[in-house]
Amino acid sequence: MRSGIAAGHTGYFHEAVYYRCADELLAVAVPFLLGGVAAGEPTMVALGEEHAGLVREATGGNPGITYLAGGEMYARPASAIRAYRALLAGHVAAGAGQIRIIGELSPWMFGRTWDWWSRYESAINHAYDDFPLWSMCAYHAEQTPEHVLREVARTHPWVAEPGGHRPSPSYTEPAAFLMESRPPADDPIQRGRPVVELTDPLPASARQAVVAADPGTLPAGAVDNLVVAVSEIVTNAIAYGQAPVRLRLWAGADRIVVTVSDQGPGPKDPYAGLLPRSDGEPGGLGLWLTHQLCDHVTLDRRDTGFAIRLTAGGSTAD
Repeated sequence: MRSGIAAGHTGYFHEAVYYRCADELLAVAVPFLLGGVAAGEPTMVALGEEHAGLVREATGGNPGITYLAGGEMYARPASAIRAYRALLAGHVAAGAGQIRIIGELSPWMFGRTWDWWSRYESAINHAYDDFPLWSMCAYHAEQTPEHVLREVARTHPWVAEPGGHRPSPSYTEPAAFLMESRPPADDPIQRGRPVVELTDPLPASARQAVVAADPGTLPAGAVDNLVVAVSEIVTNAIAYGQAPVRLRLWAGADRIVVTVSDQGPGPKDPYAGLLPRSDGEPGGLGLWLTHQLCDHVTLDRRDTGFAIRLTAGGSTAD
């Protein structure tokens, strides 16, 4: 049995919360959380440390509320989806009729990596629809960039406010949103000339290029992960794209960036990379693996073809 505004709803009930100060956030969060506790529902908080502390104080440290390690949950979009689906499945197996979560993305995610977090916010409308989940995603209305807020409105079907709940008039179904052509933000390292340019490379040549570009200063395992990811993407481009396949690589002290492009339309699956394919079609598992190995992955669909950019290491906030 579901409670609150989600009573009678089947699947995922996904809301955005726009707030301008802590009191506005608490005015929505506290009734939401205490209502879940009163209804005997698993009730969780995945907010940053500051806001989680305010919620804990405002709810009197209610033992019915669980606090998740938000930073760990949101390491990468595909990993977050995998972790949340496992969490939700566990609660459903234990008999939960509804699960409540309020969370927020860290402000650094609104920078150069916002493209894959906007894809995350859209894709979870499908990815979590197997579960009786009611969640709220909090965004500061004045500190969040305008382009981010526009996409928040398009990826959340509902808006939660102190006075109630309303549909989001600009909500776009994920299958449509995820297939739109939205060129990702440029990486500053790409303003210089690439150190490697290959046309129609074999996967082995692509792997060798990444290994040779290793500056020796990236986090442990980052280059090894990128080698695997580049090999998977080049293999997919050769098998499913349209020639020519082009690889370009930039290397700096803090990161390596690789783009792989071809003249095809890209994956037909709108959830490619964020979810493993379940329809038996080839090519989906490698892209899903890549999204969990790299520090940033962009998908760029244009009339002239399709490109994937893979990043290992580096700051994602600039």
